[in-house]
Amino acid sequence: MGAKKKKVEKKPKKRKQTYTYYDINGESVKPNHRTCPKCGPGYFLAEHKDRWTCGHCGYTEFKEKK
Repeated sequence: MGAKKKKVEKKPKKRKQTYTYYDINGESVKPNHRTCPKCGPGYFLAEHKDRWTCGHCGYTEFKEKK
């Protein structure tokens, strides 16, 4: 019989904390990221090198080239 392979433990994925998406100054709260126009508030667009994308619906906005 062959040797048993050891099981490798999977590391939990690091998720970006929700509070990093907002600027909190005293009693005012302002979002840092753009929100998705299709999905509405609460769904933020991920910023890439050349575009912004929504992970929920796939909406994409391309950045203008200078």
